[in-house]
Amino acid sequence: MLKKIGKKIIAKHSSQWLVLAIDVFTVLVTFTISYLISFNFQPDFEISNLFAQLILIGLIATLSFLIIGSHKGIIRHTGLKDANNIIIGVNIIATLLIIIVLFGKIYSFNQIFNIPVSIIYIHYLLNIVLLVSSRFIFKELYKYFIYDLKLTSNVLIYGAGNAGMITYEAIKNDVHNKYKVVGFLDDNTSKAGKNIDMVKVYNPDYVDEEFINKHNITEVIVSIQNVKSTKLIEIVDSFIVKSLKVKIVPPVNKWIDGDLQVGQIKQVRIEDLLGRKPIDINNPSIKKEIENKVILITGAAGSIGSEIARQVATYNYKHLILLDQAESPLYDLQQDFKRDKRKNFTVIIGDVRVGTKINQLFEEFKPDLVYHAAAYKHVPLMESNPYQAIKSNILGTINMTDLSIKHQVDKFVMISTDKAVNPTNVMGATKRVAELYITCSSKMNKASKTKFITTRFGNVLGSNGSVIPLFKKQIDTNGPLTVTHKEITRFFMTIPEACQLVLEAGAMGNGGEIYVFDMGESIKIFDLAVNMIQLSGYKYPDDIDIKIVGLRPGEKIYEELLGDGENTIKTHHNKIMIAKAKEIECGLIKPKIIDICDRLDTTSKIELVSKMKEIIPEYISNNSEYELLDTETVKTN
Repeated sequence: MLKKIGKKIIAKHSSQWLVLAIDVFTVLVTFTISYLISFNFQPDFEISNLFAQLILIGLIATLSFLIIGSHKGIIRHTGLKDANNIIIGVNIIATLLIIIVLFGKIYSFNQIFNIPVSIIYIHYLLNIVLLVSSRFIFKELYKYFIYDLKLTSNVLIYGAGNAGMITYEAIKNDVHNKYKVVGFLDDNTSKAGKNIDMVKVYNPDYVDEEFINKHNITEVIVSIQNVKSTKLIEIVDSFIVKSLKVKIVPPVNKWIDGDLQVGQIKQVRIEDLLGRKPIDINNPSIKKEIENKVILITGAAGSIGSEIARQVATYNYKHLILLDQAESPLYDLQQDFKRDKRKNFTVIIGDVRVGTKINQLFEEFKPDLVYHAAAYKHVPLMESNPYQAIKSNILGTINMTDLSIKHQVDKFVMISTDKAVNPTNVMGATKRVAELYITCSSKMNKASKTKFITTRFGNVLGSNGSVIPLFKKQIDTNGPLTVTHKEITRFFMTIPEACQLVLEAGAMGNGGEIYVFDMGESIKIFDLAVNMIQLSGYKYPDDIDIKIVGLRPGEKIYEELLGDGENTIKTHHNKIMIAKAKEIECGLIKPKIIDICDRLDTTSKIELVSKMKEIIPEYISNNSEYELLDTETVKTN
């Protein structure tokens, strides 16, 4: 056992002892050369004295280098600090020699201590030059044999500022990476033509086909912190058309222990082009809201529900109930929580549409806070199945709302959608009816403890069934990508950001508010499709084409976040606003909502849609199956 440990220690430190041995040997060689220089390369000195002095020099050099630890530096990472350590060591050697020589003269020591001062000075200078230069020579040789001789990709770094330099240093010092930086790119014309560590800075406009072929460039790494999405799109578009891969350096807060690792440099994703800022999980207002509370999340297996669960799980909650009817994704979420060693959570397969069972759940766990994310959301499917849309999105919300009041839940936060605004489809209409029911429940139950908050936002990137995963699948099968209309636009937000804002809105809500999130600029889906094709390394339309298939039933060209007669009130959060909704007659609307659910099993598909149009006059269907109902609804209203 001790033998094995000894071998490990020797193996671990063998390189350090080798460096020390080389340094001491160099000091001995420079001392010999100093003698020869001092005596004009004539052997007019006592050879035996030189050999004896070399033993002394070796001991002093070993002691000096051990004191300063210059042998512990990693040769391939040699820098100014290593050079400084060597200079300190050389000064220690020279100082000790001068002290020994002075004492030798004063006390008439042995002749071997009588070293001429001129030799000590020459030795000092030679040591500095040879020891320091040898370090950098070994570093360059290491780079040449390990780095330059292996297969590499020639890359350009876009950004010659601090972030660009950090990226360059990370690439240069990582011997296992496959990059070779052949130039920097920067929009600042004053930097163009200059060199950074012998690497030239170019204006991006200078990079044409001839330049790319001459330098055999394959990739561009964008290293600009807080780059605007519009600028990033411009950069990506300019290089992708030249058949160059574009990669991006992550934000500083995602660097490992504050240091950038080459492995973190990734291919630009479509999410990077949409300009959504990273979220801050450590939020004091959310912490105060969630701490020591029993929390129920419906639709917990879905894209939004599962992310809300993961974010809530980072806080000190009392108990977390994860409710969904989807068995497989709920099981996956349960395994994620177990793997992350989450405690005090219960996974329940249940259906918000079954009030008696949900009531039992409330009685057992007594939740303080409810996040209601359970809903059917796919527009074309719900257009053909209004019964299921109403049962899940309206009846499910009624059950959760009424039971929250009955069991004195502190807060009820509903996840709505921008499709509820001036709806043109069944799904959006059901969500708007659900919003109205919650609003009426808030207004008509003022004595209730429960505060009702509604959050309304647009599409989330990467959610189940959203356009981006669809495009990815279509790209994997070589296309074509299907877009319903060339001018169709949508708002986009990342799932983590949307859920963060849901939690923040829930924390700031006092009851009765409809919170609208700042979704940024709307994105043209056709442009999104083109970008995704190019980011995947294909050319549009040569490699993969885009097919316009026409608007689906109930689909809008443009989405809205505010309905007719609505405007917004600012909050202290710059991305969260309150929709100042027009007044509604709850005494008339709420009974109609209850009636549509009571008669659900005996009502035809057309009648169900007709009843929703009576509740929501602004619901104008794009579906030819329901278009005739619009004129009838206008007449009755």
